[in-house]
Amino acid sequence: MGCSSCSTGGDGQPRGCKNNGTCGTDGCNKLTVFDWLSNMALPNGQKPFDCVEVRFKNSRKEFFKNADNTPLSIGDVVATQSKSGHDVGIVTLTGELVKVQMKRKKVSDDKTLPKIYRKATQRDIDVWQKSRSKEEEIKKRAREIAISLNLQMKLSDVEFQGDGSKATFYYTAEDRVDFRQLIKDMARAFTTRIEMRQIGYRQEAQRLGGIGSCGRELCCSTWLSDFRSVSTASARYQQLALNPQKLAGQCGKLKCCLNYELDTYLEALKDFPPQDSRLLTKKGLAFCQKTDIFKETLWFSYKDDPATWHALKKDQVLKILEINKTNEKVDSLEEYAQENMEDESTVFENVVGQDSLTRFDRPKKRRNKKRRNKGPKAKASPNAK
Repeated sequence: MGCSSCSTGGDGQPRGCKNNGTCGTDGCNKLTVFDWLSNMALPNGQKPFDCVEVRFKNSRKEFFKNADNTPLSIGDVVATQSKSGHDVGIVTLTGELVKVQMKRKKVSDDKTLPKIYRKATQRDIDVWQKSRSKEEEIKKRAREIAISLNLQMKLSDVEFQGDGSKATFYYTAEDRVDFRQLIKDMARAFTTRIEMRQIGYRQEAQRLGGIGSCGRELCCSTWLSDFRSVSTASARYQQLALNPQKLAGQCGKLKCCLNYELDTYLEALKDFPPQDSRLLTKKGLAFCQKTDIFKETLWFSYKDDPATWHALKKDQVLKILEINKTNEKVDSLEEYAQENMEDESTVFENVVGQDSLTRFDRPKKRRNKKRRNKGPKAKASPNAK
């Protein structure tokens, strides 16, 4: 935790700020951006950039124009323009770095950007916090209404506008959903304007968060801001087993981390022969069965004997392919596999001394039951007869 309100209390228990992703000091938030230009002064005559980045619930961030040049800093609670009424958010980035973020997200700096009205007053904050406190109860009631209407959808999150005049419901669904009756029932039950917004399964995992199979927080809920398509080809290039239970994340889709090392594998595979390479030998045609990128080893088997694999080095396979281009055949794969076995003389050393699997089956030596008397009385006198 980055803020002081999350530190341990006097009784030794962590207190927690209970802001659920809206920390005022911007130290323990999702997708926090570090302003590395904050301690650098602007050149003479240059005005500060008049746009700021504002974060709302969870990972929703938008850019706003500071038309009135209100002095703002990271962590300030501001009232911003919305389609109807106003919204309340927290400033996460100011200055020249906002221009870089807008360029990266392809947001144009023009008059169409919404504006910042003012710094939030205490009344604005009270209305905002009161609306936020009702979200869990309203989400539970909205799910009950959706189940009663037999709608094939999942309501994952609800977000109130800062002035409490509108509630946005985020849902996921496989097919198109007719939620007109649902909106009428929810507007009647909650006495507020309702907006339904469909999101993908990856966006749902981003908003809810969680712990991945690696033991760390989900990448999508901490630092990953853009979702690239992940295909099973990424797993094939990395020689991974196509097991959906291991390759799928909490969102039910393929894990985003499958793309992290894909470029490295593709770069390494450039020097490898193709996966569908065929070797011409006098014993018959040989096909590639497996590739080990780290050991630079390929396993081949004959067409007539696919169960027997022969390990060949990458350079050996390339050499055989060059010979085959001249319509010549090598004698056999066993010759090259035998060379590899002679070169690889691996010696296993036992540093612990427990290499024997039957070390516990050895019979124990019998101890001598006779006790040696070590007291002074047991010592015989030199004059004893």
